Amino acid sequence: MVVVIGFVLVRGVSALFAGGDGGVADAEGANDVGASSTGTDAAATGTAPDGTGSSASADTGSADTVPADTEPVNTGPATAADPAKVFIVGDSDAGTFGPYLQTLLDGTGIVETELDYKVSSGLARPDFFDWPAEIDRMLPQVNPDIVVATFGGNDAQGLSVQSGEFIVGDPVTNESEWTAEYQERVGAVMDQLLEGGRTVIWVGIPNDDNPDVTARMAIQDEAAKAAAAERPEVIFIDTWKRFSGRDGNWAEFVIDPRDGQGKDVRADDGFHLNTTGAEILALDIAQAIRDTLRAQGASI
Repeated sequence: MVVVIGFVLVRGVSALFAGGDGGVADAEGANDVGASSTGTDAAATGTAPDGTGSSASADTGSADTVPADTEPVNTGPATAADPAKVFIVGDSDAGTFGPYLQTLLDGTGIVETELDYKVSSGLARPDFFDWPAEIDRMLPQVNPDIVVATFGGNDAQGLSVQSGEFIVGDPVTNESEWTAEYQERVGAVMDQLLEGGRTVIWVGIPNDDNPDVTARMAIQDEAAKAAAAERPEVIFIDTWKRFSGRDGNWAEFVIDPRDGQGKDVRADDGFHLNTTGAEILALDIAQAIRDTLRAQGASI
């Protein structure tokens, strides 16, 4: 069994929360900034480089070579001898909550994890980084049972195609057209991840302390929710609601379920979650994974 998250491939619990959670919005209002081990990530500016970080496909080998499985094989409930595979993929948010999620899941003894994330990436700018191509490349290698995916921190901007041409402007000015195009992109990636009977957990984005940025992100988040609602197999984690106050607006402090104490959960940029916030989000995702595995008969 398998779960998916990010661009930098990390095996086991190899990543620790280190460094600050700062973030800089790009010229189009993208707010997804984080560390990446590739060392080649460009700043999320209005003009991003082409997607040189992606790879076309895995080598198919000779005629005598048995191709790698592209679909998970259901061999029964996850056990220590036959662990579930969880693949975590996405933007820098995946790189923020991913390491703690790996710690939680690896501690069960019946789950193996892989983490693959790319800072400043998303589904809005395939000219910068082509996530569908990256997913095509990674799925046969990881062959997950469960995929955890998060995109959107950089996506509340104009939508381009691989050539770099923008086909839709910003989401506020072009809400109807933008929503339709973005929902289609999200749905296509969800279908790509669901293929073969995988479980997909789609992690939404939080709001921002800047009302103008939040207005754009709200349109993006609703489009992702709509795509998930059309696919009952997709589990949607409502990060926006989780990190809002009682009035539904931006919140800096939330209750940490580990000790019942109210804690600061936001990074200095007003959008990203700090280490505490990311760990709280990881707890929510881990619970969804445990529920899924229990429903499949695992003792967890």
